Amino acid sequence: MLRSFLIEFALFLTPFLLYGALLLATKGSVVPEHWSLRALALVVVAALVLVIAGLFVFEHGQMAPPGSRYVPAQMKDGVFVPGRFE
Repeated sequence: MLRSFLIEFALFLTPFLLYGALLLATKGSVVPEHWSLRALALVVVAALVLVIAGLFVFEHGQMAPPGSRYVPAQMKDGVFVPGRFE
């Protein structure tokens, strides 16, 4: 579970780090005055898109880390099978 959180957190931080690297390369510093409101909004939108895409890929794709998918409790052949992580 912690691994899934860290992956999503890294996906969220990636656009901010890339924009900071771009500012560092072009303006020589990453002071808050160089972060315009429009650019910050675009970075936040890009971060949210990456997080949502990551959640979708990890949940529905084959890239889900082991132990991150929850299988709810169910009845199989009259026997109760408790919920578990796969």
